Amino acid sequence: MSGDIAVLGVGMHPWGKWGRSFVRYGVAAARDALADAGLEWRQVRSVVGADTVRCGYPGYVAGATFAQALGWQGARVASVYAACASGAQAIAAARAQILAGLADVVLVVGADAAPKGFFAPAGGERPDDPDWLRFRVLGATNPAYFGLYARRRMACYGDSPDDYARVKVKNAAAGAHNPNARYRRAVSAEEVAASAVVADPLRLLDICATSDGGAALVLSGMDFARRHGAADPVRIRAVSTVTPVYPKTVLDLPDIATDSGVASASGVATDSDIATASAADVPAVDRPAVDRPAVAAETPPAVDSFRASIARAAYEEAGIGPEDLSLAEVYDLSTALELQWYEDIGLCEEGEGASLVREGVTALGGRLPVNPSGGLASFGEAVPAQAIAQVCELTWQLRRAAGRRQVAGARVGITANQGLFGHGSAVVALR
Repeated sequence: MSGDIAVLGVGMHPWGKWGRSFVRYGVAAARDALADAGLEWRQVRSVVGADTVRCGYPGYVAGATFAQALGWQGARVASVYAACASGAQAIAAARAQILAGLADVVLVVGADAAPKGFFAPAGGERPDDPDWLRFRVLGATNPAYFGLYARRRMACYGDSPDDYARVKVKNAAAGAHNPNARYRRAVSAEEVAASAVVADPLRLLDICATSDGGAALVLSGMDFARRHGAADPVRIRAVSTVTPVYPKTVLDLPDIATDSGVASASGVATDSDIATASAADVPAVDRPAVDRPAVAAETPPAVDSFRASIARAAYEEAGIGPEDLSLAEVYDLSTALELQWYEDIGLCEEGEGASLVREGVTALGGRLPVNPSGGLASFGEAVPAQAIAQVCELTWQLRRAAGRRQVAGARVGITANQGLFGHGSAVVALR
């Protein structure tokens, strides 16, 4: 049995700071997706909601919340939480239901009404929560980690703040053409350099905002799609949600996502090290000879194999490789992190990410555009919606319906995202 499922419909509520309920954003996105699919709500046999824990009890049971808001009609319901990877986990749950024959048509919805500023741990006193601990004990907000990661790349690979600015300039140029983006204005490298320092070397325009927004997909089996008249739909061929491998053999900076910041400061493996353990089977790569500070020779970097393993599992399931890609949507919490994703999804070898953005490879019109949607740089984070929004962008691109941000000849795309503890995700779509 084929593992493909069809994307019949996509919908989004524009990102911004609207000050309304997340339910409103999700319902708007769902209705747009249903209209795009040419289906009525009563034809949906299952609803999978990506949870938002910052929006009260309705956010914890998002599937039921959206089903109720759309009107009870007897569909199955499920709710999924995996922080920034929640949307991809929801897609995985929907795909499993379809391939198991439990539902012909599944609606996947994620939406958020995010607080202003950096995210704080939700739920009050939680001393067993690494997020709570790092905020409360270390005062280490997410931008602080992003800054450390950026410094690491500078020390190990010779990246510079100019390289990071190039990522923002690239993504802002694409986002300017996206009607759903929050920030729709091109910016210059000079504007990035002039913005306020947040966590050296990263400036305000290097770090994504927090946003309100919603995204939805209508998914179905291939037989249903053909009966419905969709002879050549965009297909999801792989959904990777792998975890890291334990034990972690090389201590390194933690893998940071919006709701995850785990590491063993003592160097002794703990239970929480599982969240950032590196896969043991990733081969070493030859790195180019570049001028680096002396510290790089004393502390050679380890391949960040957890994120690499996310992409590798997706490639293996889809039967493709990085060389087959037309585009990618990756999780650019910061400009420096986008460069790391280039390496983790196999677009180049470790340490060479900056060269791709310098050469224009990942820009619109380049050999392999990354974040043609504008990325989180243009949208900001609406946590449970963003992995779904990435698949929306792949769908528009593969349908040749992305307007001025269209990637010429788009046939295969991948998304990459990372969330709470060991939640990682990648989705491969093709047409």
